[in-house]
Amino acid sequence: MDPPSEPANLRFLRRLVTVLTATMILGVLTVIVLLVIRLNAPAPTLALPEQITLPDGARASAFTMGPDWYAVITHDDEILIYDQVTGTLRQTILIGTGE
Repeated sequence: MDPPSEPANLRFLRRLVTVLTATMILGVLTVIVLLVIRLNAPAPTLALPEQITLPDGARASAFTMGPDWYAVITHDDEILIYDQVTGTLRQTILIGTGE
């Protein structure tokens, strides 16, 4: 006695589920590989000014850049904003302690 044959719709559904499962596995593996490649890539380097002249007694604690300026945050809670082209001090901002 032969086993009953499966309907065409059921066969199509089984193949479709198999293809979708394989596609999902490949997608997850691709995302994992791309994350590993991206996280292991060296950090991009910034073009920092050759020399930053700080006022007497000022010590830098942080640095940030904008399109035409850069800023140095000092240990004295000041933000010194310099012109990126000329290197001259544009503005000094005192950071309040909020006490």
